[in-house]
Parts: sequence; structure tokens; C-alpha cells
Amino acid sequence: MSKSISTPLTEETLADLKVGDEVLLTGVIYGARDAAHRRIIEAVERGEEPPINLKGQIIYYVGPTPPRPGQIIGSAGPTTAYRMDPFTLKMLELGMKAAIGKGGRSKEVREAFSKHKAVYFGAIGGSGALLSGTIKKVEVVAYEDLGTEAIRRMEVEDFPAIVVNDIYGNDLLEQGKAEWKRSVPA
Repeated sequence: MSKSISTPLTEETLADLKVGDEVLLTGVIYGARDAAHRRIIEAVERGEEPPINLKGQIIYYVGPTPPRPGQIIGSAGPTTAYRMDPFTLKMLELGMKAAIGKGGRSKEVREAFSKHKAVYFGAIGGSGALLSGTIKKVEVVAYEDLGTEAIRRMEVEDFPAIVVNDIYGNDLLEQGKAEWKRSVPA
């Protein structure tokens, strides 16, 4: 059974999430990829404020395709999360409370999610067309010159994801690997 979650995320909501939980996200999430992350970090290092308030927010690692006529967004599937690992520690320090991507994260990033009481959600790669159907409104809010990698404010309804890393330091992918190793005959 999926847990329905509204954004922005609260400490109570995050405390209730465990690895393997299926969630349906409703509210505002922000889309940003590598180039946008790099610009955010560079701006902060220059003493500037980030272009969006990251406190309690979810960043979706997505670079949507252009929309077809009559659509608000094109295919919006997750990109590989480990490419954001060099930026994630700082994003968490700035208040980000969740990220959505595909694939695993480095040990350092997994520990940082726990330290900052944040979570990492996995979305299914290859399902961008289906995921775009949960996005009800889209607006480019920063770095428009980056095109598909611009920061987008997206209003979502019942966006499906699964908790891969929870605030307690658990990792669904590592648990799955350990379970598989136990099941393989010696």
C-alpha cells in the first residue's frame, strides 16, 4: 500500500518513511540536473542565495523532453542519481529534504541523507512518459539558458516513488544485494 505524501516535507513525514515504502507525492517538487546543481553550488560559494528556497524541498533529477503540442511537459523520467553526488552534501546543508532519481548513491551521500534527516526516492527509469502524466503544472524558475536542465517548479499529483535511503541510514539497494547473496547457493 502506498503512502500519500504532501510537499513540502516535514520531519514527521520523513521519520515515518522506511526503505521499501512506496509513496505517492503530491505538491511541488523541483526538477534539476547536473548543470543546475553546479550553478547553485557556485552561486552559494560566491555568497549568493540559491535561486530557489531548498528548505523542505524535493529535487527531482530530471531533464524533461520538450512537450508535444497540447502537453505541458514531455517525457520526464529520472536521470542517474550518482551524477549529482558531488553536489548533494551542499544541497542537503541548504535544506533539501529529498531527491528523486534512479540508481544508487555513494556511501558518503547515503550517510549525509541520514545525518541531515533526508531521504532518497527512486523512480523507475524508462517510465518518463507515464511519470509526466502526474505532473500537472510546470514553470521554469531558474537557469532558463540550460534548456532541458533548467530548474523547473513542478506541481505533481500522486507521483510514484520508492524510498531507497531513509533517515535511519538504511539502503534498499544494499539490502537487496545482501539478500541476493544469501540466496545464492555456495
